[in-house]
Amino acid sequence: MKFVILFCLLAMSFAAPQEDAQIIRDDRVDNGDGSFSYSFAADNGLEMEVAGVPGSEGQSNMQGYYLLPLESGGFARVDFVADEAGFQPQSDLLPTPHPLPEHVHELLRIAEEQRAQGITFE
Repeated sequence: MKFVILFCLLAMSFAAPQEDAQIIRDDRVDNGDGSFSYSFAADNGLEMEVAGVPGSEGQSNMQGYYLLPLESGGFARVDFVADEAGFQPQSDLLPTPHPLPEHVHELLRIAEEQRAQGITFE
């Protein structure tokens, strides 16, 4: 998970215009029990906030967001959760699959009915 955060910060630093940015916020809290939080902001608009707690398998479960600079100016926000299920980002930037055609929904409904009736195919 630390690698994911480091990668995100590194990607943000390369994507941003290379100018001298001043840090306007850098708050870090380590509670000593594996839980933590940090927030970072620069005067050029880059920003990130993360909170984490110990996970069930020894990892850090985290949630937060970061801002990515856009070529057109401005920033896009990426919210994320990173836990036992992996890194799960949510953003308008991320592609989404095309909706399934109506006939596929009908086929899935029929297949579910057949499974419920004990019908199997080999």
